[in-house]
Amino acid sequence: MNRREFVASAAAGAAFSTRAAGAGDKVNVAVIGIRGQGRGLTARFAAQPDVNIVALCDIDPRVYGPAAKLVEQAQGKRPPLVTDLRRVLDDNTVDAVVIATPDHWHAPATILACDAGKDVYVEKPASHNLREGRLMVKAARRNQRIVQLGTQSRSRPSTLRAIEFIRSGRIGRVLMAKAWNVQLREHIGHKPDSPVPGGVEYDTWIGPAPFLPFNENRFHYKWHWHWNFGTGDIGNDGVHQMDIARWALGVELPFEVSGMGRKLFFDDDQQTPDTMTITYNFTDKVLMFEMRIWNSYGMEGQDNGVAVYGTTGMVHIGRWNRKWGYKVYDAKGKLVEDESAGELDNDVAHARNFLDCVKSRKAPHAEIEIGHISSSLCHLGNLVARTGRRIKYDAAVENIPGDAEAARLLGREYRKHWAVPKATA
Repeated sequence: MNRREFVASAAAGAAFSTRAAGAGDKVNVAVIGIRGQGRGLTARFAAQPDVNIVALCDIDPRVYGPAAKLVEQAQGKRPPLVTDLRRVLDDNTVDAVVIATPDHWHAPATILACDAGKDVYVEKPASHNLREGRLMVKAARRNQRIVQLGTQSRSRPSTLRAIEFIRSGRIGRVLMAKAWNVQLREHIGHKPDSPVPGGVEYDTWIGPAPFLPFNENRFHYKWHWHWNFGTGDIGNDGVHQMDIARWALGVELPFEVSGMGRKLFFDDDQQTPDTMTITYNFTDKVLMFEMRIWNSYGMEGQDNGVAVYGTTGMVHIGRWNRKWGYKVYDAKGKLVEDESAGELDNDVAHARNFLDCVKSRKAPHAEIEIGHISSSLCHLGNLVARTGRRIKYDAAVENIPGDAEAARLLGREYRKHWAVPKATA
């Protein structure tokens, strides 16, 4: 943790000291978005002995059964299904919400939840765009709320050990890191617009985003690849590796971002790039991100990973055979330490950290300020891809001077809707 992150966490810890639950108290949790990752989070939180899952919220009743069954198995009864998240936020018995919606709902739902007095665990990336992320930080501070981003490596013991190793100086002065997301994604083809499936609250799903007709290639999971709702795979998966790389380097926001992002392989309805190479320049360090989602052979023995380069060695952090860990190489590239048989990929520690902080009011491992900064790297990479040019970034004011087109993409247009984030949030 660098100085700014330490100060932010210290300030957050002070702000969060106004309400503390006893160690034995139950935390009443509602899960908003219960398909895919949301279903996994439902299982993790329901399994905690000090959690009551009191509501499951989703606009598609078809996804309720599997999630409800997980809660029933863990806690003995099924929570109700709620289709309007405002009903959850108006419920004074709800202490915290877990948000696993599409990206375009992350910031609106988090801000509304903070304003309603709820603590928040929100999936990555923090926001759909960079300006929304700052509004989330402001909402957390204004309401003295615990907000944890779902970048689980911040709580993973093997990653914590790897960061500690890097900070020890045993690979010399750390100058550069490379993060990569190299894995095979699905070719989604082309589909026409179609009627909304029965029971789906599609207008609510659209929320404050500009309205588009229903299309299966813009709905469940496939929304990731459409700019109106998602942030591409750099925001979907790359944010994990970007966060680790930034953490290892001890940096925050760059002064310059360059590179490329485009579709090279997929001839389908995806809008976001399938290929990216992005370079982030900091005062005395460099972070590089590489993405290819059209192959299955990975890189350096991993589909997603991070390499941290020092003057006398390097450290690889990632997952080998579904186990997280790290490997250390000396100045000649020889493997000298192998800590790659770490823990399984279950991510319970991150959920546990959030719950402990709900009770203690201490800042969580991936506090929203930290999460916003890491997510901002993804947004800036997407700006390079969308504009096709180098970006000069003023981190002090989180703006792009002298480039109106790129600066416009720091935020977004909204339709008239009750969940539109207020500019002063």
